[in-house]
Amino acid sequence: MQKNLFDVSDPVTQTSNTLAQQKQVLRKKIRQQRNTLSYSAQKHARQNLSRKITQSRLLLKHQHIALFLSNDGELGPDVLINTLLSRKKTLFLPVIDPLKKKSLIFCRYTQNTTLQKNRYGILEPSLSKAQKMPRRFLSLVFLPLVAFDRQGNRMGMGGGYYDRCFAFKHNQHHR
Repeated sequence: MQKNLFDVSDPVTQTSNTLAQQKQVLRKKIRQQRNTLSYSAQKHARQNLSRKITQSRLLLKHQHIALFLSNDGELGPDVLINTLLSRKKTLFLPVIDPLKKKSLIFCRYTQNTTLQKNRYGILEPSLSKAQKMPRRFLSLVFLPLVAFDRQGNRMGMGGGYYDRCFAFKHNQHHR
């Protein structure tokens, strides 16, 4: 039987580890496995992702779309960006808020947007020239992730930026 590259069936079982420590171990393991994929396999996966999204009806009703630029072997929407721009969608990228700790701002992205690396080495629009969009007006948001479980719950990189940024949406659904 062939082993799935992302099989994490050997979880950390030491009772002294906290859930947070177990998640960090799992994140590290999955990121290492993800980074062993060849450039060709990653490119193929990005193209498949873009094709499936563009063939779905999802994009028809959304104009203000937030994406991310892939980093650390993430399966990012890089290929999708050009398609969305050609369909005249308004795109936004996350920028780490310099004034609020562990917070994100979403800034307009075009093919002419000046990008710079943030403290994590991830490209983001330069805040000095950016048109900002309040997160509540984004109609569709693509999130980066390390992994997800069978129920579709997302495991991010562990900083909690997106969780904090969109917590208001979770609260809206539970009123």
